[in-house]
Amino acid sequence: MAWPLVLLLAWFLGERLHEAANIPRVSSYVAVGLVASLFDLPGLTDAVPGLPFLANVALSLILFELGYRIHLRWFRHNPWVLVLGLVESVITFGVVYVVAGWFALPTDTRLIIAALSISASPAGIVRVANELRSAGQVTERVLHLCAINCLLSVLALKLIVGYWYLANSGDLVLAAFGSVHVLATSVAVGALLGVAVPALLRAQRIEERDVTLVFALAVVLLTTMAYGLKLSPLLAALAFGIVARERRVHLTNAQRGFGTAGDLLTLFLFVYIAALLDWSELHTGVWLGLALIAARTASKVACNVAAARLSGSTERKGLLTGLALTPMSAFAILLLEQSRLHGFEPARQVLATLAFMMLLQELLGPLVTQRALKAAAETHLTQE
Repeated sequence: MAWPLVLLLAWFLGERLHEAANIPRVSSYVAVGLVASLFDLPGLTDAVPGLPFLANVALSLILFELGYRIHLRWFRHNPWVLVLGLVESVITFGVVYVVAGWFALPTDTRLIIAALSISASPAGIVRVANELRSAGQVTERVLHLCAINCLLSVLALKLIVGYWYLANSGDLVLAAFGSVHVLATSVAVGALLGVAVPALLRAQRIEERDVTLVFALAVVLLTTMAYGLKLSPLLAALAFGIVARERRVHLTNAQRGFGTAGDLLTLFLFVYIAALLDWSELHTGVWLGLALIAARTASKVACNVAAARLSGSTERKGLLTGLALTPMSAFAILLLEQSRLHGFEPARQVLATLAFMMLLQELLGPLVTQRALKAAAETHLTQE
């Protein structure tokens, strides 16, 4: 009974706090998950069979939607946005790696933390943008940069996993399987489904209201395949969305978020990832967490401000774009969980080390994104 009761409570508080104080619903979901974890309610544990898979389905749906909102032609017309995403990711990796070294962490741990810090949470950013019905230059840049960050974060982490396997076993084949094979095959499977599903939709002349159902089932299929083949369901879902968009199958605004089922899975996702954090480990990394958050935020903001004019924006919009990329925890935690389930032993220790950072990022990150999009005057509230 623990999960239904906690989810119902999270929904109730999320709605009330959103109406009363305009707090993003996802922040309330995280808070409820943290409190439930503190009381260690029966059944709220990652040991319950099926919960990691369900969480990956929830995040894969969001990543599909993020990928679907990516305009590849925009990169051709304005390549500076793509260059900005690449350079900002590299600089963030380097800055976080150096700052993590101030706390005498092992090299492997510093590399993993730096790889995770590249990412921005698509779950937090997309849900806040949908909640605000946000649209405009800052919103589009945030979504595109978020997708680039996620791709490069997975790439960096898989290469580190491959290096770890090689250093510990000396098996080059195992190392390649843990990095190059997973990356290439995940993208290929997602792209293949991105071609096949739109072709099926056109061939069967499926009604517009059923398009969302077909894509949702395809994402579930993709996540199941990724689990069975030990691929990255998150990377595959992102590739699926990007290719499906290019195949000219259009989703209406009402279809985004996958309706009630998508809302329920998002609610579960944020409560679940919060419940994964161990309260006994939060006090051990307070200064580390604050330093890493400051370094990561400063890097993203500085890069976006510096490249604003080159990429056709203004310094103010660059500042707001960098701030809107603050959330990172949901994506990072599930990446670590996937790596742990596939035998990557340092993943559990890294999650314990970053517990305080993840807590602050997940609680406050969506709020920063919300305020940044409102300051950009791109939400339905500011437009009205």
